[in-house]
Amino acid sequence: MREISVTKLTQFIAEHVIQINYELSPDMELCMNQAAVLETSELGQRVMSDLLKNLEIAREDHIPICQDTGMVVVFVEVGQEVHFIDGDFEESIHEGVRIGYREGYLRKSMVSDPLLRVNTGDNTPAIIHTRIVSGNQVKVTLTCKGFGSENTSQIFMLKPADGVEGVKHAILQTVKDAGPNPCPPIIVGVGIGGNFELSALLAKQALTREIGVSSKLTHIREIEEEMLVQMNQMGIGPAGLGGNTTALAVHIETYATHIAGLPVAVNICCHANRHVSFIL
Repeated sequence: MREISVTKLTQFIAEHVIQINYELSPDMELCMNQAAVLETSELGQRVMSDLLKNLEIAREDHIPICQDTGMVVVFVEVGQEVHFIDGDFEESIHEGVRIGYREGYLRKSMVSDPLLRVNTGDNTPAIIHTRIVSGNQVKVTLTCKGFGSENTSQIFMLKPADGVEGVKHAILQTVKDAGPNPCPPIIVGVGIGGNFELSALLAKQALTREIGVSSKLTHIREIEEEMLVQMNQMGIGPAGLGGNTTALAVHIETYATHIAGLPVAVNICCHANRHVSFIL
């Protein structure tokens, strides 16, 4: 049995919420640069240039990429041979968020009640998804999800008879309905299968996949590629001002489902797709 102090988890969470709000991961920045070169619209080129300049300023001056520094969502894979000591596991994550948002001067966006709307003042609570896996390590994937794009996401409870064409229609319709609102260029995470809540979780996890890494399933990879092409033919473009760079990537995750169901969730993220993984 390996013991891990939760104080270490708090420290890592605090450091990384600051880091991902100040700079995008290398794969995201590379993708942005490539898209800027391929953009054909003059106005779209100017928008992409401004977005890239914004990333440079944020990284060099240690300021947030976007004023919406997001809701923190944490995926934790805990090895079954790990024993946490020195405090409460989930509280240590919330404390890391508190410290990071305070010390990083990040906007606090969380309200304690969805109807009363009183700000918690420290961007907690975070949303925590925990899985028990084999081994003696802990893998943490941390995201800060803004709500301009989150609000454009959708879930569909399709019938099996809707098939692959129904899935494609749901994905494209979500992006079309979103239009300029999620601050394109966007990343599109899709969850297919499971049930109502799992499809949404899969879509969220899909956004954390490294850009350029396609699904290992041939039929899913083909859908990812087709959807990306069709999204970029919609003409929405960077910032919704026209062009051929509406989406940077489409990532699809799947799970087994019931014989009577075909759940599909589409989770959209703006170009500030902030996430990082680390192992304790």
